[in-house]
Amino acid sequence: MATQTQPRSEPLPPPVTEIGVIGWLRKNLFSTWYNALLTLIALYVVYAIVSGIWNLVTTADWDVITANIRLFMVGPYPADQTWRVQTSVAIFAFLVGASWAIWQGVARSAAILLGAVLLTSAVLPFAAGERVWFLASFAMLAAGFAVGHFTQARRVLVWAWLLSLPVIGILLYGVGGIPRVQTDQWGGLLLTLTLAIVGIAASFPLGVLLAVGRQSTYPVIRGFCIGYIELIRGVPLITVLFMMQIMLPLFLPEGMTVERAVRAMVGFTIFTAAYVAEIVRGGLQAIPRGQSEAARALGLNGPLTLLLIILPQALRATIPAMVGQFISLFKDTSLVAIVGLLDLARIANAAANQPEFLGHLTEVYVFIAAIYFVFAYAMSYGSRRLEKTLGVGER
Repeated sequence: MATQTQPRSEPLPPPVTEIGVIGWLRKNLFSTWYNALLTLIALYVVYAIVSGIWNLVTTADWDVITANIRLFMVGPYPADQTWRVQTSVAIFAFLVGASWAIWQGVARSAAILLGAVLLTSAVLPFAAGERVWFLASFAMLAAGFAVGHFTQARRVLVWAWLLSLPVIGILLYGVGGIPRVQTDQWGGLLLTLTLAIVGIAASFPLGVLLAVGRQSTYPVIRGFCIGYIELIRGVPLITVLFMMQIMLPLFLPEGMTVERAVRAMVGFTIFTAAYVAEIVRGGLQAIPRGQSEAARALGLNGPLTLLLIILPQALRATIPAMVGQFISLFKDTSLVAIVGLLDLARIANAAANQPEFLGHLTEVYVFIAAIYFVFAYAMSYGSRRLEKTLGVGER
């Protein structure tokens, strides 16, 4: 009996796919009618924003910025002493350039951003003295990169960063033969950065200690840390600042005074430490118990287990939340204008109220908003690079 053979079916041809720009647009932006509608709406919004910014840049009168650039940068800092601020910036630029050459990574991004800001400022229509200072700072950045590239002295650079903090502080404040400029005479971006840097540097170790103390087995230590954290987190920041400005002098010995800017630094440190403590506590609780059990099996005691095993992992896991808190602290420094300090926001208001620049609020607030954005974005970008380097979120 003859078998009947089935006709062989031909394979279906592969679907035709468009490549290139047209194919990418059709696949990602115009795949369906509602995706196409959303794309068109988004394009219109982007066009409106970009055209608005362009019109503002081209039609606004920026003389209020160029005429008051020193006021925006240092506030009422004595004019004949601004060389101290310029020298401090030059030291910082040199160290950033050296860090780029030696460490790469986040330091490279920071150096590129700083160089771009300095070069952009040097070509803007500021006074000749300010433009020369921006170019000199950029030259120090380049010199630092050259020195770091040829020396590769990592340990020396670490010590240079550590020593630069007290050196810059002494240079700005004045000690010995250098005329003293009290912090109440600081203002503008100088005061804003000082408040943020001191608040971050002081609140981080205090917050870590509070987080560790909250998990202590000693009831007194645990109770004090819990009380502190819950009390501070239960009041707004402006309340803490007012308490530092008004109530703190009542508890000081007669004849003893503390500068208002220093009181604000203490207030920011006290407030931020409570939030840092909660962030670190979350990181500590996220570490599996097996980590501490393995450390004890290796013969490590409690303090060494916490210091070498648990705490590094907890801090690594809390980098995003920690940097977010520090960015919030940087922006919250504008609240000191309410307690009478001449920070960047209050200087902007004072510049806009000058008789010759009445009606220029838009230009002023766009300028300081750009400053806040640059520093906040730099911190956020540095955080992402650090997370990627440390492998946060990866196994």
